[in-house]
Amino acid sequence: MILQIEQGDDGVTIVRMEGRLDLLTAADVKHDLTDLVADGRRRLIFDLERVSFVDSSGLGALISSLKAARQAGGDLRIARANEQVRTLLKLTTLERVLRPYETIEEARAGYTSIAAD
Repeated sequence: MILQIEQGDDGVTIVRMEGRLDLLTAADVKHDLTDLVADGRRRLIFDLERVSFVDSSGLGALISSLKAARQAGGDLRIARANEQVRTLLKLTTLERVLRPYETIEEARAGYTSIAAD
């Protein structure tokens, strides 16, 4: 799993992921994402466009990161997830908690409207 971190001027951090988010990579990803939150990056967007597969371990890493971000007063959003990831979220009913956005811009717009309030 390859992670590229991009910090925006608006305080939103985009995490571009590439590869498989599964049993072999989930622990490292969870650790890296928890470190991001500990470093003060609480508003996260995970760009999953280049993630080819997510299993239950990978889903656990995403949920753990969501929990860490929310406990720090932030949030986590996912964008550009493929059909397999969206189906997994739907089957587990986690799309209610970790709603997938079609684009990075849509995910970022929600943060912008929060900042405007």
